[in-house]
Order: sequence, then structure tokens, then C-alpha cells
Amino acid sequence: MTETTRNAPMPGPGAGTLVNGLAADRISVLDRAVQYGDGLFETLAVHAGRPLLWERHMERLRGGCLHLGLDMPEDRVLRAEVDSLCHGRERAVIKIILTRGCSGRGYAPPDAPLPTRVVSAWPWPDYPAYNARLGVAVRWCRTPVSINLALAGIKHLNRLEQVLARAEWGGEFAEGLMRDPDGYVVEGTMSNVFAVTAGVLITPELSRSGVAGVMRAEVMAAARHLGMRCEERWITASELEKMDEIFLTNSIIGLWPVRSLADKCYAVGAVTKTLQWVVREALGLETESHPIA
Repeated sequence: MTETTRNAPMPGPGAGTLVNGLAADRISVLDRAVQYGDGLFETLAVHAGRPLLWERHMERLRGGCLHLGLDMPEDRVLRAEVDSLCHGRERAVIKIILTRGCSGRGYAPPDAPLPTRVVSAWPWPDYPAYNARLGVAVRWCRTPVSINLALAGIKHLNRLEQVLARAEWGGEFAEGLMRDPDGYVVEGTMSNVFAVTAGVLITPELSRSGVAGVMRAEVMAAARHLGMRCEERWITASELEKMDEIFLTNSIIGLWPVRSLADKCYAVGAVTKTLQWVVREALGLETESHPIA
């Protein structure tokens, strides 16, 4: 789950966008991504010319394709396209979009769909490097995340709830936290949420809504490797505010500690710092100055 830099230059044909393997910067108005948001996407961090967490991204993409009944591209084809856009880039963001392709008017999918595959390279966002060290200010969003068991967990193209939530504030906060209609915390507009209490790592249950982030999975794996107790469960806003530590994750920001939420301040705790270090090491990022984790 990520937010692109505002006013970032659009990638142009040949400069950073491939549509079905060819340099292009547009798709048909008949594509079901345009008509209905019928598709999936992945956002990958690039470091030293290589995409990070490739296997985790592909695992989620395969699961999403299975869930929506989309044809998954061959791994070697997709990797070759991604590698071609990563080449020569020290830091960048790669976005992969898969759609069901074009169809006529109406919700019914075509009998023989021809999927559309878009791979694009974007500039690295200008998030302050100190976000990972000092923490960020976040707020509660008024816009809820819908409960939808059919779409929970996957990274589909229907992001209007996040668009509306992100429109609730300007630049005074780094992120907003979203709840479902029952009041349970789900995620940030572009991130997953973790909290620590009494040494136990907690992250919201995502069986009813939200996106199961690849960095979320990486953090939980790191915690279990360290022998840390990790729970996925329902958590209310009031309960979250009482936690000892809170941090946010996605594949681009890594781990951002939360320093303030709802007029309460939080220290950057030992668990957060340890997980930042372990994830950074697992990704092969040796210096603390690197923006990931």
C-alpha cells in the first residue's frame, strides 16, 4: 500500500512504462481497469537496480489473480520487464498493474479476455529520511474501509475509499488510519499498522477488509524469527491509542514509527528499532540512512 510523490513527473513512452511489454503510456478506454477497476496492482521498491521482496509481491499477485480469475503472467516475462526498468536505477518505485483487459459495456467479463499488463518506473518519493528515525504524526480518518470478504487482503484497483480518506488532510500528517464500519482498526491509507504492548506485537486482523501488505508479512516473519509473540486480531481505536509503540509499514516506506496520534505522543520503542534493523538486514540494506526500514 503506497502513495506516489505529489507532482512527480509522469513516465513517458520508452522512458519508464511498458504496456504488454512495449513502450507506451496509455491503455484503451475500453479496458476494464478504466471501466470498473477490474484488476490488481503491486508497488515495489528498487534498490541498487533490483526489486526488493520480489517473491512476496509475486505470491500476493498470484493469490489475487486466483481470487479474481485473472491470468497470471509468466514470472520470467514479468521479471524481465521489471528488470529492464530497474536497470541503472539506484532507487526507484516499480508499479505493476494487471487488468482483465478490454470488454464491451456491462459487468459481465468477456468470454476470452486478453489481459493488460502495465509495468512502470517512478521516481523515489521525497519522504524525509528522518521519518524512519524520529517517527511520524498520523490522524484518524473519517472515511471507513468497507467490509468485503470477497476482496479482503488482495491489492485490487478499487481504491476510492483510500482516495477519499487521503483527501481529508493536507501535509500536516504523514498518514491517516482507517477503521471499518464496526470501528475496528484496519490499516492506513497506504500502510499496514502494528502496535506493541507488553512486548507483544499486534496487527489488525484482515479477513474482512484491508490489504495484506508484503512488508507486513516480512515484519511478522522477522518477529517470529526473533521469538517474539505476534498476534493478528481485532483492535479498536481506543485500544490502539493505549499501546506502548505504534508503527506503519509498506514496501516503500519500510517501517515508520508513529510519534503522535490523537494528541498522544509515543516514543520510538525498542521493538520498533529492532524490527527496523532486522528487516533492513534481511533486505540487504546495510546503512541506517537508507529509506527502507
